[in-house]
Amino acid sequence: MEARQSRRTIETVESEMPEHERDFVFTNADFARIRALIYQVAGISLSDHKRDMVYSRLARRLRARSMTVFGEYLDYLERSRDESEWEAFTNALTTNLTSFFREAHHFPILADFVAHRKGPLSIWCCAASTGEEPYSIAMTLQEALGANARNASILATDIDTQVLAKADAGVYSIEQGKNLSAERLRRFFLKGTGAHAGQMKVRPELRQMLKFGRQNLHEDRWAVQGPFDVIFCRNVMIYFDKPTQGRVLEHFVSLMKPDALLFAGHSENFTYVSRSFRLRGQTVYELANGAATRGAAQSAPAQTEAVREEAS
Repeated sequence: MEARQSRRTIETVESEMPEHERDFVFTNADFARIRALIYQVAGISLSDHKRDMVYSRLARRLRARSMTVFGEYLDYLERSRDESEWEAFTNALTTNLTSFFREAHHFPILADFVAHRKGPLSIWCCAASTGEEPYSIAMTLQEALGANARNASILATDIDTQVLAKADAGVYSIEQGKNLSAERLRRFFLKGTGAHAGQMKVRPELRQMLKFGRQNLHEDRWAVQGPFDVIFCRNVMIYFDKPTQGRVLEHFVSLMKPDALLFAGHSENFTYVSRSFRLRGQTVYELANGAATRGAAQSAPAQTEAVREEAS
């Protein structure tokens, strides 16, 4: 409930400005072009009620480039090969709402699952945002496995390079850690002093479990390679249309070990999109029998080094 409320609050603030007070004219044609472009590059489907949010976020890009109309900016995007501006465009339109141990019911399931695994563990968090989710996964592994957690690796990716840089740094405000227990704060974080008072930083032994890199799930070819024991893909599919969801899920099949788990967000239901998965628990999925056979045949040894490290 808190997460959903936060998203509504953000969008309400961004839509408060009346249209006649805006700095730039924003037409239906502009919005339609933006919807087409972000779907083309990231697979994100923007609904009509996102119009005010889109204006608010992209108006900053017009100001940054000293442009006066949306058409000029969109023409520039379509005609140029300016990768940095395409990246800024995509970053502006992605939503990064996260917190430590969000949707907490998943983590005891993860702890129990990894405790019964043999051999090195490979986990992919494909929407890492500012890092709270992959670090929560790492904390869970250390608590469940103790010294054996050193044999686990976590690949944390996102399409947004700005949030990946924050995740890679592993620095948070004390307020962001308010829901963590005193024991977790002591064990996994360093408390800032002096100029860094009010901040906390992930301890090196936790940070070294993670590798950050950029991955666009909408791309036909992924740099990510499996097989993985666990994939976290939470609150991502809600931004995709059903054909895109289906393509992403089928790609997951080829990257999962036959008995691997896929964790989804609270409002996502994959059984209506793909027959390759079956529900195992509350928003936790496993491969269906036929898909498990396909996944085993397609998977290669884990080589997560193939992902480009954009955050470093």
